Amino acid sequence: MREQYGRDGLSEADLAPDPMTQFGDWFESWAATDPFDANLATVATVGTDGWPEARAVLVKGADERGFVFHTNRRSAKGRAIEANGRAALTFVWREIERQIRVVGDVAHLPDQESDAYFSSRPRGAQIGAWASDQSAVIASRAELEARRREVEARFPAEVPRPPHWGGYLISPRRVEFWQGRPDRLHDRLQYRRVDNHWRIERLAP
Repeated sequence: MREQYGRDGLSEADLAPDPMTQFGDWFESWAATDPFDANLATVATVGTDGWPEARAVLVKGADERGFVFHTNRRSAKGRAIEANGRAALTFVWREIERQIRVVGDVAHLPDQESDAYFSSRPRGAQIGAWASDQSAVIASRAELEARRREVEARFPAEVPRPPHWGGYLISPRRVEFWQGRPDRLHDRLQYRRVDNHWRIERLAP
């Protein structure tokens, strides 16, 4: 894989005019290697206390608007996003020596899109979204299991989307495409939004 993806490096001429098209091209190459959870990424936020936090999420969509993931909006990341509306997203594809780094504004996904995704989830995951007060301290595993049983009894058939659970859309301001090169002299090409246009810049490794 290293020779296939890293030999010729990454030049400005290789890039699509916009970062979301470029992401799609790179993602297809990565998914073709049949990795586990190809859409796994790290989301970083800054809480109201000023401390940064990062955690892994599954990115469930990427289109011309940006990147989509879903979560409990009362979780630590949800509270941070609600407070400042910003986040960073990083994909690391070590096997092909590539990273994609995103910084952007975050907004709620439209309710109908959140509803559609929630309805597609397995019933167990739907129950879990109601049962878990994500990021809150709990006394024991037994407490969590008791909550799950309560939710299962409450919703014997269809499980609606919890009002505190839904999708977020990260609309990028900057997107960096990182290609590994020998001697750690990597190629880093960044799209930066300037006056509603994308400017492509090369960054030092």
